Amino acid sequence: MKLHELQPAAGSKKTRTRVGRGLGSGLGKTSGRGQKGQNSRSGGGVRSGFEGGQMPLYRRLPKRGFNNVFAKEYAEVNVAQLNRFEDGATVDPVALIEAGILKNVRDGIRILGNGTLEVKNLTVIANGFTKSAEGKITAAGGKVEVI
Repeated sequence: MKLHELQPAAGSKKTRTRVGRGLGSGLGKTSGRGQKGQNSRSGGGVRSGFEGGQMPLYRRLPKRGFNNVFAKEYAEVNVAQLNRFEDGATVDPVALIEAGILKNVRDGIRILGNGTLEVKNLTVIANGFTKSAEGKITAAGGKVEVI
């Protein structure tokens, strides 16, 4: 196969429908909109969710709960995930991203106490720690620093 022989797969390319181009096209005159009514007018139509004046679904259903827009969403890291680092390393947000443990820091990092820590003398810098995580890091000879 040569470059000039390349073609898209059959049926993958469709030609755009050109409406309002004469009666013989099948989509001339009213261009598929019908004769009269709100949808035939330019700028016509109803908003999304409108049900013709009937009480719309989003108003018929009961509303529950509360969503706090000011809540902070922390990226969570378990103690067991810190075993990737060498002895005496400093673990900060940048190091966690470079190690592939986190993709996004979000509103901060919180270290959780799930798992065991085999690495010694880690200095962990994060926004928050659970009591069990703090205990496991200090028991392994490490230090805990809150940003």
